[in-house]
Amino acid sequence: MASGSDGLGLGSEDYETLMATTDVELLKKAWRNEKASPEILRFQFNLIQRSREQIQLMEETVEELAESGADPLTVSLYQMDLDRVLFLLRSYLRIRLQKIEKYVIHISKTELWNRLSDQEQKFAKRCTDDLEKHLNQSVLSKLPYGYQSILKQSISSEEDDMGSLLNLHQARRLGHD
Repeated sequence: MASGSDGLGLGSEDYETLMATTDVELLKKAWRNEKASPEILRFQFNLIQRSREQIQLMEETVEELAESGADPLTVSLYQMDLDRVLFLLRSYLRIRLQKIEKYVIHISKTELWNRLSDQEQKFAKRCTDDLEKHLNQSVLSKLPYGYQSILKQSISSEEDDMGSLLNLHQARRLGHD
């Protein structure tokens, strides 16, 4: 394998390969962290943007190699590397969307909202609207007036119910004494 700058531009290609490898490793780390974390992490905007640009370049490189009649093994290796990066990027984004879908109400009410990208915030808003519409049509419209809000339901589920349980125990003791 040739290395170094020999006037043919290999030095810049080696540098681009090094940078791509670094971003792939950073993307792999972001993917592992997001997958292992119970809550949504801050969106890696710059890394994702650079990865998309690198994917575009890699796709162009694979097309050029295939059209130029390069060794099929070389084309296959470039294609496998491209597929690996695409998998990481898609999986990272898919994990984030699954977390948003699962915890959309919690995310929208906390500082976690600021960790989302603009597109993810739009997606979360649509999920919230769809969930609210579904709950209104199927359940909330059939409840008494004071309980017909999805916000009221989520707030009441977060309230501490222990006070009423203690009052129940005190009432039982008073009744038995």
